[in-house]
Amino acid sequence: MLGALQNAMRLPDLRRKILFTLFILVIYRVAAHIPVPGVDLNALETVFNPANANATSGLLSVMDIFSGGALSNFSVVAMGVYPYITASIIMQLLTPLIPSLQAMQKEGDQGRRRINQITHWITIPLAFLQGIGQATIMANTSPPVLPTFNAANLLNPTSPLFLSTWAIMVTLVAGTMFALWLGELISEQGVGSGVSIIIFGGIVAAIPTRIIQLATQSPITLIVFLIITLITVVGIVYLQEGQRRIPVQYGKRVRGMKVYGGGSTYIPLRVNSAGMIPLIFAISILIFPGLIASWFQNSQIEWLRNFATAVVNLFSTTGWVYAVTYFLLVIAFTFFYTYIIFQQQNLSETLQNQGGFIPGIRPGPSTTKYLNNVVMRITIIGALGLGIIALLPFLERFISGTDTQTLIVSSTGLLIVVGVVLDTMKQLEAQLMMRHYEGFIR
Repeated sequence: MLGALQNAMRLPDLRRKILFTLFILVIYRVAAHIPVPGVDLNALETVFNPANANATSGLLSVMDIFSGGALSNFSVVAMGVYPYITASIIMQLLTPLIPSLQAMQKEGDQGRRRINQITHWITIPLAFLQGIGQATIMANTSPPVLPTFNAANLLNPTSPLFLSTWAIMVTLVAGTMFALWLGELISEQGVGSGVSIIIFGGIVAAIPTRIIQLATQSPITLIVFLIITLITVVGIVYLQEGQRRIPVQYGKRVRGMKVYGGGSTYIPLRVNSAGMIPLIFAISILIFPGLIASWFQNSQIEWLRNFATAVVNLFSTTGWVYAVTYFLLVIAFTFFYTYIIFQQQNLSETLQNQGGFIPGIRPGPSTTKYLNNVVMRITIIGALGLGIIALLPFLERFISGTDTQTLIVSSTGLLIVVGVVLDTMKQLEAQLMMRHYEGFIR
């Protein structure tokens, strides 16, 4: 690997791409330390203290992952690229339901560019709505991180806080679009997927701090969780790279004296086609009831206060009910999202149009049924694998005997890190192989 990296740095164009990617990451990390005006930094440190885990901090921790660590500073890029990820998921779910979007998807690069443009448009209102929600959460934390923020001031020009409230909102939305722009610069002129690299940079930047914290607590604990992290990384690699190869045969066509086509290849069906999306969906759904209930824990109405406390305790991230429900939701969302994505690919129609067929399977509906059955069978392994990864935090709590998060990187964070590293290595591998260099993967 070191030799391959040296070869990559010797090539001027690859060296420029690698250095450009690192330069953009430095810019993003600098922006991640510029706080939004009006933030109480002492309260922010208290809220994100691992010892103060609750429904609100659980949600904020998840959002902090997708902001690349910027939310823990409530910086100008506090929302990161999360609104864009949400917009992308919405577009993926709507494409099979709206005929015009289906037609765009079949137009090739031009159609994909139009869909990407629509995704950018959707990102702006989503960023505004998420900014309101995120700022409201920060204003209602204990202690309040944004003590002067109130969403009602957005529609009240006579309020003395009208301009400052709008300044916070404009800053958050502009920060999201700035982060997205940096990510697209990496995609166009750097190495890897820009949006993923931005998230990756924030997660990796927090690793040294976590290692120092664990080493301070107990060197033995550090060794144990380094081993757990290593085993988890190996498992994620196998899960991400695992695939079922379906053989495909192409028929020969004779035109005059020439023979066209023929040959064979395969369709690589991934064991985990859903990636980290099921974890995101499951976490969002599980945290939402406890988050809403936490707002009513200080109610003056006794029955409402008791009910809210019961809901918060039921959906506590340290309880077995949360763990079991999380596991089941991850499995369910893995099947759901894999089915949605696979249907959009329409592989059987593509094979038929290209003159290809699966040996022993009739083209058309029979091929569709066969591929659906194979995908659902291998997704069982992917769903169980994701479910086990989701339970890792509960496993480490059981081992450590504490209720605090002590994993070096969260299970969702590990999925992102491993996925980004594999994708970037494959891109560098392709570039090196084109220039007749031995690559990373041997």
